Amino acid sequence: MLIALMTLLAAGIVKGAIGSGVPVIVVPVLTMLYDVQLAIAVLVAPNLISNALQVWQYRRHLLPLRFLALFSLAGGLGIVLGTWGLVVLSAELLSLGVAGAIVLYLAIKVARRRMALPFNLAERIVIPAGLLAGVLQGAAGMSAPASVTFLNAMQLERRVFIGSISVFFVAITSVQIPALLSAGILTLERFLYSVVALIIIVAAMPLGAHLGKRLPHRWFDNLIMLLLAGIACKIFIDAWLAS
Repeated sequence: MLIALMTLLAAGIVKGAIGSGVPVIVVPVLTMLYDVQLAIAVLVAPNLISNALQVWQYRRHLLPLRFLALFSLAGGLGIVLGTWGLVVLSAELLSLGVAGAIVLYLAIKVARRRMALPFNLAERIVIPAGLLAGVLQGAAGMSAPASVTFLNAMQLERRVFIGSISVFFVAITSVQIPALLSAGILTLERFLYSVVALIIIVAAMPLGAHLGKRLPHRWFDNLIMLLLAGIACKIFIDAWLAS
């Protein structure tokens, strides 16, 4: 319980400092401590509320409505497919899925390639990109390897990126909540945990904003990558020892 509390505090600090990073930190740690289903359920309130606030804040800086609609609708379909996998797949396979998402995320971060994705090409692949992001979010609780990478590749202005990715996160979380309820994964107890997680994360964000003005963002980035690499190694080792 103490580790989970510290993780939520750390996630809030990082989000306050760099504006993102909550699922990337929280889902792997809670998966390691408990299971993927609880990890995903705990983040529904933080994901919905924090991103809704950012949508409102950046509502005048968004990608075209048609583009966001296709991206979000495809993501919603992916959520349904991913949640189905969350129900039918074993806990071991789901944990390995989280570890795989971590490895993909780290590989993209380490490569640091500045891909230039023109808008006309992005329009052609927006549906598969949204679908993949939704599946990752539904089954592993981490859409970043697909969603964030896709929009980053478009080299959007910062406000457009934050507003647009927040629209996507609000949309897929709005689909994820009823999907988790229908699957029996989002129980009343887990929803209460989610509300507590939201309070902890929001409470820690001002400290992160304060630190973010004094410490380089790369410092936070490297610390997260080191933590994730350790978690992924532990998940793979545990799976290997159990086989």
